[in-house]
Amino acid sequence: MTTHKITIRFIQENRIICMDIPEGENILHYFEEQGEKLPFSCRNGCCTTCAVKIISGSFNQSNGIGLSKQLQEKGYGLLCIATVTGPVVMETQEEDEVYELQFGKYLSGLKNKAGNPFDI
Repeated sequence: MTTHKITIRFIQENRIICMDIPEGENILHYFEEQGEKLPFSCRNGCCTTCAVKIISGSFNQSNGIGLSKQLQEKGYGLLCIATVTGPVVMETQEEDEVYELQFGKYLSGLKNKAGNPFDI
């Protein structure tokens, strides 16, 4: 069985986690099975809680809908739907940062009942 080194810079906890993971395995699930808790929420590739920025390498994230192709092309990914295809180095992101990149342009013109812009 082929394994690949997966490195995650977990910025929220200021640490680096490395594991050799079999090709085709889900990254988030595998780390959890080894006792490493990483950020996540929906587990379906729909939100941005588990977003990462890929530093080098890549993974398969074809099952997700929560990240635009444009952000994927800029190196962002979602751990909850990511499967191993080769070695990769990535770092976790602040959810609000990726959410703003994904949806900010759509929400920036919205106003509350008083007519004031929402804080985004």
